[in-house]
Amino acid sequence: MDGDYWDERYRERGQLWSGRPNGVLVDEASALPPGRALDVGCGEGADARWLAGRGWQVTAIDISAVALERAAASTDDAAVTFTQLDLATTAPPRGSYQLVSAQYFPLPRQPDHAALRRLLAAVGPGGTLLVAGHDVAELPAHAHGGPDPADFYRPDEIAAILDDGWTVLIDEVRPRVRAAPPGTAHTRDAVLVARRR
Repeated sequence: MDGDYWDERYRERGQLWSGRPNGVLVDEASALPPGRALDVGCGEGADARWLAGRGWQVTAIDISAVALERAAASTDDAAVTFTQLDLATTAPPRGSYQLVSAQYFPLPRQPDHAALRRLLAAVGPGGTLLVAGHDVAELPAHAHGGPDPADFYRPDEIAAILDDGWTVLIDEVRPRVRAAPPGTAHTRDAVLVARRR
């Protein structure tokens, strides 16, 4: 699931996602005071635009150049900066964000957790990590040639890796607040909210 894979996914359709912000982000970030946010796997930019509309300065990153071109073309807010970045090889600025949001972001599992540690290091002191994923019980079995859900971190696995420099506020599976994308049957989200001490 590298940049070429995602570029091809975006090229297959004129718009891949709904254009609305993710429900978990809206629920969990609405009460946070605005600051600097990192939107990981920003796709076509709906979450970044929603955050900017609430006063956040947003760095929106994605591995797909096609997604970033679409996101930038539909965003006229100077509070959002779109950047191509692959967490497998490149770290965002350390300790720079009051919110790091990864909504349904397929972060590949690594033995040394290098990419995950890059993501966690971006959260500044007192900052919030917000991760949402699909309930693993609802994910289809690994199909030949397709991505295997077991290759990617689940929110509860990230919670288990956090050290005592974090406070886990939410680590749960709960009903989705917004309908799943057409053609999918996801009814529950796995959600992690943690605060760096």
